[in-house]
Amino acid sequence: MIITSDLFDAYLKCPTRCWLRSRAEPSAGDGYADLMRAENEAYREEEFARLLAKAPGNERAIALPSPQNLNNASWRIAIDVRLSLHDIEVRLQAIERIPADGRGRPAQLIPYRFELANKLSKYDKLSLAFDAFLLSEALGRKVVLGRIVHGDRRTTLKVQMLMPAVEVRKRIKEIVALVSAASPPELVLNRHCSECEFQARCRRQAMEKDDLSLLSRMSEKERKKLQGKGIFTVTQLSYTFRPRRRRRASQAKQEKFHQSLRALAIRENKIHAVDLADPKLDGTPIYLDVEGIPDRNSYYLIGLRVGTGTALFSMAFGPTTRMARSKYGTNSSTSCR
Repeated sequence: MIITSDLFDAYLKCPTRCWLRSRAEPSAGDGYADLMRAENEAYREEEFARLLAKAPGNERAIALPSPQNLNNASWRIAIDVRLSLHDIEVRLQAIERIPADGRGRPAQLIPYRFELANKLSKYDKLSLAFDAFLLSEALGRKVVLGRIVHGDRRTTLKVQMLMPAVEVRKRIKEIVALVSAASPPELVLNRHCSECEFQARCRRQAMEKDDLSLLSRMSEKERKKLQGKGIFTVTQLSYTFRPRRRRRASQAKQEKFHQSLRALAIRENKIHAVDLADPKLDGTPIYLDVEGIPDRNSYYLIGLRVGTGTALFSMAFGPTTRMARSKYGTNSSTSCR
């Protein structure tokens, strides 16, 4: 099995996704995942053109020169470079070559990555480290610096490549063991599922198993601890909740979040509240719901429900429209700038 950049990126976010891709598992498709993939590709194409514009035509390279001709090469920018070493293949989005600043010194090679996200994660840096690692191994020289261009403002982040190389080697060994296995790893839903093409498949299986990972706020450490006690499903967890009387000295402290109570609410399809001294609400009840894209600090819809006596009034505020609805279902729409 050949380890590719695609498999490495998938493994960082979800081992199950990596295993399914290694088997060329067909997906049912996901609109959001397809949209994000298309937007990322469009973003990279724009950045390719921007990077190439900085170098004259005679300083551009489609393919990376051989190691023997590297020092005498005249290219400055290389786009979409593919390298292979043993059972590993990598597709480098771009490489910049900085000529040597003295006789006998090698030219510096800087791999690039382009990411649409405004906020980068450790996975983006590890993916760049994977590119730098294979570039270093293929050419037999150190690659000490990489760059990630990301976000709406085209921010450039410089990443030192020496320390992450150790973790990259570790991850490659883990991927080799994973894709060599005959069966997929333990299914665990996580926050990356929304951008995965296998989301529907995995969620269906998790619901059939009543898996604990359906509780999105539960950490891996908590899940492993519960499994060690013989609790593997949401239903099993729901029976472990026991309301306790709090001491007077601790009544001022905020009650902690109980995963078992959340599981109970799911099983009974009810809303449960803990430690409400006075459940009565004075004044006018207002319910606010905000939808947006936190990565871009963009909020595209704000919903508001106001209770006035026996009536219920709802409003939704978008970028250009405002809609109001009463309990009788009548609508009105006006411009909202």
